[in-house]
Amino acid sequence: MKEKPRKKLIICIITIVLSTIGPILLAGCTNQQSNIIKISGANALQPMMEVWAKEYQKIYPEIRIDVSGGGAGKGMTEALAGVADIGMYSKDVTSNDIANGVFWVSVASDAVIATMNSQNPVKDLILAQGVTKAHLRDIFINIYENRTFATWGQLVGNPNASTQRIWVFTRQDSCGAAEMWAKYLGPYLQDNLTAAADAAQIEDAGVRTAVQGNVNSIGYNNINTVYDIQTKLPYTGIVPIPLDLNENGILDENESFYNNSTEIINAIRNHIYPWPPARNLQLVTKEGFTGIVKDFIEWILTEGQQYVETSGYLKLPDQTLQLQRQYLDSGTRPEIG
Repeated sequence: MKEKPRKKLIICIITIVLSTIGPILLAGCTNQQSNIIKISGANALQPMMEVWAKEYQKIYPEIRIDVSGGGAGKGMTEALAGVADIGMYSKDVTSNDIANGVFWVSVASDAVIATMNSQNPVKDLILAQGVTKAHLRDIFINIYENRTFATWGQLVGNPNASTQRIWVFTRQDSCGAAEMWAKYLGPYLQDNLTAAADAAQIEDAGVRTAVQGNVNSIGYNNINTVYDIQTKLPYTGIVPIPLDLNENGILDENESFYNNSTEIINAIRNHIYPWPPARNLQLVTKEGFTGIVKDFIEWILTEGQQYVETSGYLKLPDQTLQLQRQYLDSGTRPEIG
């Protein structure tokens, strides 16, 4: 009979201990067993990431990978805030980003290209002549009233060919496509494009839809918004605007590489197409990748590279990939210090 108080005391002690450390143990267990990877950001990288996610989940069906777009700005913001495990980023990483604790690895390359409607009134002339950077700068940086080339006829050097004004579309959301296009045109920012445009659209597909719906419009898009991943041909209703790189008024044979995504990828690889608007694409996070997220990115930088060029992107050189794997493993890189 004298044993009962002692047993009650032991039971109480055990109960108190479990109530104190139990939640801690369970919380640790939950973190270790978490099988969801959340990814958001750049529209430029989203199609590639969706392929990687699909193939990786075939190998590891217990892992769930959620991919959403929203633009590079969203990817960086959500990655630094811990809302996303991975941010897809299509801009240059800045010193301010580094000061905020960003870590990143590059995983592929692509480019931004100018686009017009497939029924453009002077399409044939543009495809034969190309358009110079100076002409594009006038259109995208100056407001309509201040443009030298306000109509499509003026752009091709024959005002009578079309008196229709050029309608300019740009991006509304903070994005790498706008930043790279602005950098190509000169010392400009996305805000400069917004100030001069007739309308700003949400996400890359929004610009494409706007251009497809207006025969007199011009815009710019990531490669995989212009070219269908399956057919490698431009989507219906949209045509890439070729660059007259040597500004001789003729689209020379070595400047003609827009028929399909394979041609322009090769032009980017050989640095015939300019950098920018060609650029590397990054995956970003706060401080460093860990756990299943790090494992996934290691796979992207190794086995996952087999899907890059078949998906309409440019594979990074082997030496660059090796460096990215080293950065991933160490959790730092030279730019961070």
